[in-house]
Amino acid sequence: MSDPSTDTAGARFRALHRPGQPFVLANAWDVGSARMLAALGAEAIGTSSAAHAFTLGRPDMGGVSRDEAIAHAETLVAATPLPVSGDFENGFGPEPETVAETVRLAAEAGLAGISIEDTDLPGTGAYEFELAVDRIRAGVEAARALDDDFVLLARADGVLNRSYDVDEGIRRLLAYEGVGADALYLPLPPDLDSLRRICESVSTPVNALVAGPFTRHSRQELADAGVARISLGSSLARATHRVIAEAARAMFSDGDFTPLANGIGGSEVDRLLEEGAGTATRP
Repeated sequence: MSDPSTDTAGARFRALHRPGQPFVLANAWDVGSARMLAALGAEAIGTSSAAHAFTLGRPDMGGVSRDEAIAHAETLVAATPLPVSGDFENGFGPEPETVAETVRLAAEAGLAGISIEDTDLPGTGAYEFELAVDRIRAGVEAARALDDDFVLLARADGVLNRSYDVDEGIRRLLAYEGVGADALYLPLPPDLDSLRRICESVSTPVNALVAGPFTRHSRQELADAGVARISLGSSLARATHRVIAEAARAMFSDGDFTPLANGIGGSEVDRLLEEGAGTATRP
């Protein structure tokens, strides 16, 4: 790989990963949400496989094809000047070469990085240990062969999917670190102490998901645990869908339109969209 410029999206994205000083990876689902998040202070944008699937009227977990995910990511890359990371599930296939090709396509789309999980989709089981490691190794090798910097995050999703425990998750994270993963992620461990243990077990930056019980922890608490990056996943999209559901139930069941009274003003939305677009300079 040639010496990457510090001005590229990948290099700027990598520089945000500081253990103990986490940034928030703001997962968006369309141009409007990406631009609003950028205007309101986001330092980087993430795609969300679940939130994207929701926009297509599909369920999470394998509901979006690789071509669709790449096209969606390109849209978000063009939306703001911020680096964008792709939530690319299991890399869209079990074979290591498929993961490598996904990395190359993601880089061509302008992404600053992607995450790859070890879930054997469309089910919820995990790939066998050796295959899981080989897949991350292939992704890392593809990333290192690129002309510009690219951040590959390796996910151990078995705790989330109940296919293995935290000990096995840490074993996998250590192996992913050993083959060169740039960042690591075990979504929703049992508690904050488990997250702290994960961070202490590895030397690579760790991502934490703010969802479920982890929404009760502050950014400072996650920082104190050693986290380098905080992702929203589909939490913000689900919060938006909750507003739709609550307003719709009130309207259609009770004829009550008062939930609509608390919407943000149109002029403020317009201002944020314009501000969030910024001056997009592509890598």
